Amino acid sequence: MNSPELRSAAGLVLVAPGGCTDTGSGARLAALLGLQLLMRIPAPEQDPAAVLDALARQAPGWLLPLPVDPGQELTQGGCWAETLAAWRQPALLLLPEQAPAGAPRAYHALLQCAGVPLLGLVQLGGAWAPELRRRDGLPWLGWLPATAAAGVDPAQAGDDAAVALRAACRLRWREISAARPVAPPLHPPAAAARPA
Repeated sequence: MNSPELRSAAGLVLVAPGGCTDTGSGARLAALLGLQLLMRIPAPEQDPAAVLDALARQAPGWLLPLPVDPGQELTQGGCWAETLAAWRQPALLLLPEQAPAGAPRAYHALLQCAGVPLLGLVQLGGAWAPELRRRDGLPWLGWLPATAAAGVDPAQAGDDAAVALRAACRLRWREISAARPVAPPLHPPAAAARPA
């Protein structure tokens, strides 16, 4: 699926509590959204600014699952959430259905306070209860079943959940892209001051 509106920004970083360690979910989301899944997963000790600088040269239309918790303190100081915000890098928050009750609010607040351009939240697995999600007051985009049906390509899936999730992501991506500066990404002061 070619999604020009999803390609107007270079790509999308997939974040999750504790990091995105389930590559199957990232692959399914990438296929659903028409994005290329990047398999060059950054190591926890890598400098986030260097990773995002390399991603800026990547062909548009990618999805990068981040294996590090976005709020985890890094060895060089700071955290991924701060760097994503400084670079105005759009992100998508994936929350497992069995996540603790406060996790959606806590991670949304972390990313919002840092200033990350957040597409929204996606529930992974479990039963989807849109009326409960609306009560949360959080920007839920939809639901991704824990496993894809056998032999069904998520990019071609016509089920209501996939269609709704794809539409919600496209809408938010357009909104974020319109608000995103055209100039190169902002470099965090700490990254700009570091010797090469």
